[in-house]
Amino acid sequence: MDKIIIFDTTLRDGEQAPGASLNQKEKLDIAFALQNLGVDAIEAGFPVSSPGSFESVKLIAKEIKRPIICALARAIPKDIDAAYQAAKEARHPRIHVF
Repeated sequence: MDKIIIFDTTLRDGEQAPGASLNQKEKLDIAFALQNLGVDAIEAGFPVSSPGSFESVKLIAKEIKRPIICALARAIPKDIDAAYQAAKEARHPRIHVF
């Protein structure tokens, strides 16, 4: 059976727009909204990029239960380790490597 999987990048890509910045509570609120909308996977952030991003991904991984929680990482050990440490508490953790 065919299935469409919704992979949302709002929490990572959304902050790439000029002037866009979200605090940890706003990111968690958005993650809960995405979960309530039925999104299958949430790319929660790029943990190695800053301590704030790391902590936001970690909080989302801990609090959000149904969707897959992805952490973005470059294909280098430092990034992959940070992504693992941030996302490991998710019920369905993933590392999205580029």
